[in-house]
Amino acid sequence: MQKVSDLQLNANNQVFQEALIARFETIRAATLAIAAPLSPEDMVVQSMQDASPIKWHLAHTSWFFETFILMENLPAYEVFNPYFKTLFNSYYVSLGDRHPRPQRGLLTRPSLSDILNYRKHVDLAVHQLLEQVTSPEVKILLELGLQHEQQHQELMLTDIKHLFFHNPLFPAYSRTGLPSSEPASPLDWILYEATTRPVGHTGESFHFDNETPRHLTHIPSFAIANRLVTNREYLAFIEAGAYTQPRWWLAQAVDWINREAVHHPLYWHYQDGKWFEFTLHGLVELQLDSPICHINYFEADAFARFSGARLPTEFEWEHVASGLPVVAADTHRLHPQGAGEVVSHQPLQLYAQVWQWTCSAYAAYPGFSPSAGAVGEYNGKFMVNQYVLRGSSVATPTGHARPTYRNFFPTDARWQFTGLRLAKSL
Repeated sequence: MQKVSDLQLNANNQVFQEALIARFETIRAATLAIAAPLSPEDMVVQSMQDASPIKWHLAHTSWFFETFILMENLPAYEVFNPYFKTLFNSYYVSLGDRHPRPQRGLLTRPSLSDILNYRKHVDLAVHQLLEQVTSPEVKILLELGLQHEQQHQELMLTDIKHLFFHNPLFPAYSRTGLPSSEPASPLDWILYEATTRPVGHTGESFHFDNETPRHLTHIPSFAIANRLVTNREYLAFIEAGAYTQPRWWLAQAVDWINREAVHHPLYWHYQDGKWFEFTLHGLVELQLDSPICHINYFEADAFARFSGARLPTEFEWEHVASGLPVVAADTHRLHPQGAGEVVSHQPLQLYAQVWQWTCSAYAAYPGFSPSAGAVGEYNGKFMVNQYVLRGSSVATPTGHARPTYRNFFPTDARWQFTGLRLAKSL
């Protein structure tokens, strides 16, 4: 006869399994919901090398579960299509060949229906696996797979936006109009005294490996702006001729401006004497009180210099955000909005508006060690020639915003929802 404690343990395991299955279903359904407003034609096109077709996202997120979990842990699992191993491998070199990233938009076959059947095949197999008693290692990998899929949900929205922007019809992704932005509060400075404190993730909740190990860091005294930089403020930067004045820009930034003929942020459009901005809600007149977004590191750094300030370090940002509430994005508004009225002497808009560039290079924390095997390629291999962004954006799924989260992109990337907050040394 089983002991009462054993029965309770089994009951707890069953509750955990049921919750895990429900979470898996919710996240997988959310991915399909993002794709739902699109036509099959929308889902095959690749607008640039950094973006991927939506059909590829749908397949790759399924490939992740198949490759890292099902093939190794579900007995008698049947691979859906052996060619998918190469077609939908993103950057895992240790797993073999990969279809060239710039050519993902040429994959008219397999069809969208094939990809949707692939997702159903993988979903059914994951259900079968979760109905069994799974090891802690499998649960860790499954959680990583779910977090990975949510990261791709944000990428899907930014890739759709980039694609639609290149259509002269400026089609809207969202059927709802974009509400007016709240007026921005006056920019003010919040002072922080020098401190030596631990940074990095702690505790048992999920985190990516690049958020650890937690370690002590000295942070000199500094000031940080109480809100994000607005379109109005950035427009003044443009109207001052800053894009033609090399003194504000890094050397590589000047090369980038000349090579790409850049004069304003991505998605800004000048027409009939007015500035407009392309959004996931369509082309709208530029909302001056909204935070500037879709600027790269070069542009953020130049604006900070122009303003007599600088970008915060990632550790300053984490110090500021620690202990403050994490705000989730409003799923009905897919564009950042103004800070509104100041109600306290605390920084506003830390989350759910735009990812904020820092002046910190994306590098390993002291003592960092990537995970064993192919999953070790998830973050560590990119720790070169990139900069850290903190916070979260309007496209960030719930659960992907926390003070220690380290996003990262190359200096010229601006198709993500990226903006800036000013800082000063004291």
